[in-house]
Amino acid sequence: MNMNPREWGNQGLYAAWVGHSTVLLKVDGFTIVTDPVFSRRIGIRVGIATVGMKRLVAPALALRDLPKIDLILLSHAHFDHFDIRTLRRLENRGTHVITAARTADLLRRKRYACVTELGWGAAARVGPLHVKAFQVNHWGARMLRDTWRGYNGYTVDAGRYRILFAGDTAATPAFRSLRSSRRFDLALMPIGAYNPWIRAHCTPEQAWQMAGDAGSEFILPIHHQTFALSREPYLEPMERVQAAAGNHPDRVAVRQIGGQFQMQM
Repeated sequence: MNMNPREWGNQGLYAAWVGHSTVLLKVDGFTIVTDPVFSRRIGIRVGIATVGMKRLVAPALALRDLPKIDLILLSHAHFDHFDIRTLRRLENRGTHVITAARTADLLRRKRYACVTELGWGAAARVGPLHVKAFQVNHWGARMLRDTWRGYNGYTVDAGRYRILFAGDTAATPAFRSLRSSRRFDLALMPIGAYNPWIRAHCTPEQAWQMAGDAGSEFILPIHHQTFALSREPYLEPMERVQAAAGNHPDRVAVRQIGGQFQMQM
């Protein structure tokens, strides 16, 4: 699907699923990218090569075609969410980074405007955004033994719009505590890699339920169709989330990599 975010306006909420957990957002002119992974492979860098998993499908957008990014939002340090090669190419003195506790050591901090670690319940303001971290049901170790690393979901309050980025999570009642009198306009929810990893990743039905628990109007399904992380059939996660939507299929904001969503108030 053709995608040209440089044509997006400076009013309203725009979102595009680039692949896996990478979503490009523009909220009243402010640009955000979640868990940016644009590399062909993820894993350990050995010399000039990367030893690890290869993408099943290319990103819907090339790195060179990204607009200037105001905020990079990182949920945790797993290779499929925290890609050092991509992050180095996104280094910019005008770009802020928010990441989980005890993960900033993986970044070249001085090459960004600011790198902020957030623990559960902590918040930071970046430009017009108020970003708050919350606990999800996952883990943060990058190399098995570094179990001290944090892992987050985030709420993003951006004036007229509210966004929920769940990062990576198994089923948890934590989303109920996020509900307030103001809805979330868009929830980025992981729906894949549950078979057999159900203790670390939610099912599509659980993702739908948790987004509803938080009070989300639209859901943008992520964490599927990009890497072969598990055993479920390639299209099953999307088919199941669409079935979970039942009589509200329009609430599934994006259905394929490269899909875009727009909201105007």
